[in-house]
Amino acid sequence: MSHPRVRNGRQPHVLDVRPLDQFPTIKLKLGVLVLTVVGFAAGLTWFGLSWLHLGLTRTFPVVFVVSLVLIQVLARGMTSPLREMTSAVRAMAAGDYSRRVRATSRDEVGQLAVAFNSMAADLEHADTTRRELIANVSHELRTPVAALRAQLENMVDRVTEPTPAALGVALAQTERLSTLISQLLDLSRIEAGAGALDMAAVHVGALAHAAVSDVRVLGQARGLRYTVEVEPADLRVPGDRERLHQVLTNLLANATRHSPNGGEVVVRGSRVGPDVRIDVVDSGPGIAPEQRAHLFERFARGNTPAITGRASTGGTGLGLAIVRLTVGLHGGTIEVADAAQGATMRITLPATASPAQ
Repeated sequence: MSHPRVRNGRQPHVLDVRPLDQFPTIKLKLGVLVLTVVGFAAGLTWFGLSWLHLGLTRTFPVVFVVSLVLIQVLARGMTSPLREMTSAVRAMAAGDYSRRVRATSRDEVGQLAVAFNSMAADLEHADTTRRELIANVSHELRTPVAALRAQLENMVDRVTEPTPAALGVALAQTERLSTLISQLLDLSRIEAGAGALDMAAVHVGALAHAAVSDVRVLGQARGLRYTVEVEPADLRVPGDRERLHQVLTNLLANATRHSPNGGEVVVRGSRVGPDVRIDVVDSGPGIAPEQRAHLFERFARGNTPAITGRASTGGTGLGLAIVRLTVGLHGGTIEVADAAQGATMRITLPATASPAQ
């Protein structure tokens, strides 16, 4: 016998009567089921013996068969969600996460069906994310590998001489591969919760100056200026210094890529109520509101025009995803704040360490 299937929450046209759904618990449903069947059997027996005068030999078989049919109708409605869940689990085992269960009752089975649908939706989203991640990683790895292979093949075939410039191109592709792999490892470690935070009181000004020193070389050739503004000067925030340094470095590198020649990148730190706010401000074209919702997803990149004349702003699309997860580990948030010019990446961290940290 084939069971009814539910796909994307739609129920096919099958007979699925659930007369006991109005009762809030399975215990009450079973009580109603027993009383209904016993009362119906007793009434039918009395009617057959007293009014139809069928006798015991003919009344009892009829009562027995009718009672079984009544039990089947009532019990089938009670167990329909369980059968649907069994069918859906088998489909999930085969890779189909779009199946849903029709939850119509308020009892324990109905609550289980609602929880099952929520789990199925989460699994479907996770499976979609996994597929997209694999596709994106494959694409991101293939591009530098193909470029590096072409460059090396040209050198081997003596189409291109192994000049410092040619070797520099090969080295750049190797560094891009190394950066991508490192960021993928960082992302997986953070998502898996590997490694506890080494919490300490971090001096925001010293942290900002150290991050600026690391990325200043990226903007020197384009005449970029880097400014650190921290008020008060001794502002501190509880956190893991190495991970917060990575956060600021990623944000500053991102701001450097999107700033025009001769532009300015500013790091501002301040105390706002119970929190510490750190802004990284660039002088680029800004980020459109419709892009902000997906900016911190894996492999997301802004589609802003390259005002520096370059074809691409570079980047792997993983830096901001790592930033979001790292800030979240510290109990903070990161967002794109509204700005009159350029883009402002705003980090908000609690000024006191939370128990979770």
